[in-house]
Amino acid sequence: MAERLRVSGASVIVIILAVVATALAGGYFTAMNRDWYERLIYPAWKPPDAVIPIAWNIIFVLCAISAILVWNTRPRTARTYWTIGLFLLNAVINVSWSVLFFGNRLIFAAAIDAGVLFLSVVSVMIAAWPISRAASLLLIPYAGWVPFATALTWAIYRLNL
Repeated sequence: MAERLRVSGASVIVIILAVVATALAGGYFTAMNRDWYERLIYPAWKPPDAVIPIAWNIIFVLCAISAILVWNTRPRTARTYWTIGLFLLNAVINVSWSVLFFGNRLIFAAAIDAGVLFLSVVSVMIAAWPISRAASLLLIPYAGWVPFATALTWAIYRLNL
């Protein structure tokens, strides 16, 4: 049976709102403790602060498109619901990094969370592949960014022991 993409306006709005809510929640916690964050010691390879939100905004847009492709590909199967559930779990893990790092200043826990986030991204990519290869491929930048962010979090932890 051939897969067909049938886009529903309501589903697009719901997915975009979910992604925006994820980004806003992460941003809320990221704005906490900025004075503490600015006093931390960073590795020389840390990108400028302006680069990080740009990277995340691109990732969030690609995630939204990916989720839209998964949800709107027909026929909708149990795998579709499972994959959307993984997207939602990924969003929670993503926000939890900001809660741990900025909200609670728990850099070690945030580094562990970042590793779990990477596993979550890969899980979404694997689950999405049979539904929509394009949806899976759109997550490659996310899968590439998270190990970098994980390494950066670990480096910040080690430099600030």
